[in-house]
Amino acid sequence: MIVKIEKLNKTKRSGIHTGRTGNRHSAFSIIYWVRNNSWLMEIKVLGTGCAKCKSLEIVTRKAVEELNLDAVVEKVEDIQKIMAYGVMRTPALVINEKVVLSGQVPKISDLKELISNYSGS
Repeated sequence: MIVKIEKLNKTKRSGIHTGRTGNRHSAFSIIYWVRNNSWLMEIKVLGTGCAKCKSLEIVTRKAVEELNLDAVVEKVEDIQKIMAYGVMRTPALVINEKVVLSGQVPKISDLKELISNYSGS
């Protein structure tokens, strides 16, 4: 359950988070904080809107739901943002800012295993 959503810029400091820098992030970061004081898993589906990209987004959202994870799933279609991750083939999956899958749409069982490996569950 999300308790607080806070918007910070790079110059504001907080006891929880100091903001993000780098070419993948804008000047603002959205901070998701859950009840047990741990960060939500951040999952991004990178793709320009093709059928496979849309399919990966659907399968990813279903896998997160079935795993009952506290996670934020975001679809990234901006080609400049996709290129910033160094992805050469879409669709791609990014978990907590690490590219973990590129150029394919896995079966839901394989995707659940992959997400579980990064969630610690």
